[in-house]
Amino acid sequence: MRIQNAFRAGLIGTLGVGVGILLITAIGSLATILTYIGAALFLALGLDPAVKWLVARRFPHWAAILTVIVAVLAVCAGLIMSVLPNIIDQTAAFVATLPAIIQSLTTQDWVGYLNTQFGGFVDVHAILGSLADFFKNPSNISSIAGGAFAVGISIANGVTGTIVVVILTLYFTSSMDSIKSVVYSLVPKSKRETFIRMSEEITSGVGKYVVGQIALALLNGILTFILLTIIGGKAALVFAFIAFLLALIPLIGTVLASTIIILGQLILASPETALVALIYYLVYMQIEAYVISPRIMNKAVAVPGSIVVIAALAGGTLLGILGALVAIPIAASVILIVKEIVIPAQEEH
Repeated sequence: MRIQNAFRAGLIGTLGVGVGILLITAIGSLATILTYIGAALFLALGLDPAVKWLVARRFPHWAAILTVIVAVLAVCAGLIMSVLPNIIDQTAAFVATLPAIIQSLTTQDWVGYLNTQFGGFVDVHAILGSLADFFKNPSNISSIAGGAFAVGISIANGVTGTIVVVILTLYFTSSMDSIKSVVYSLVPKSKRETFIRMSEEITSGVGKYVVGQIALALLNGILTFILLTIIGGKAALVFAFIAFLLALIPLIGTVLASTIIILGQLILASPETALVALIYYLVYMQIEAYVISPRIMNKAVAVPGSIVVIAALAGGTLLGILGALVAIPIAASVILIVKEIVIPAQEEH
């Protein structure tokens, strides 16, 4: 192809590249906001089945939405009022007794065993003594306060983000039908029926998946609290909350939570308590993987196991926890689109 005006072609090409760079920069700047919107929309799809369930029980649509919103706000307020003060108290008590805890570790049998095995390379008792002395020194605590200030800012940002996500979730839940209607109207009429059918199937699957994952995480948190209470574990409420949060992550969430809890009980309680927790989690993870999780998730999304692993790893790498959460429903949606559109289109040719 012969270029008639090289200057004009170069100018247009440069402008196109500039607009592309500008768009990429804008998307990068809005990454946090887009993440909030994606998380809120994801949660709203999880609340949509509850709204439909109430409508099916002859609730007016507005009453069903209002009931779900009030229930969500009540649960959030209840968790904040009941869990947060205890977490703060237990964390403060842990920080206050940390030097004594570290010092007491030197008398533990397993620490003595480690020191015997690795004493030629590392003096475990000396390391623990140095840590205890470090935390006993007020000046060292003051130096840590600078880092704590940065952590406090991060926590404040996290709280602000959570409030934004909750507000957006409630808005999306109340206007889900309107949002769907607008999106459906943008599709050509000849393809609208198929698009609506597939969209409803996808959003329904996503909603059931969110509900199932939250139920699984809630079960994990409750059982962890009961276990630690029965065996006399330390900071039961804190570790139960950690178990709930991490169990929201598919595949590896329970493993991460169990590792933290077992190590925490080993340090704070006793080796016997940590051993009981280890045995419990080994049994629980088998039951969750082969009994509980399949029964919950198979009703929501039908994705082969290998695809689940790949999708969760890829989503977690790209977007962290949120990416791991949304990866499996996205994989199920892609599989549905391939089965319903791509394969039939190939068969026609």
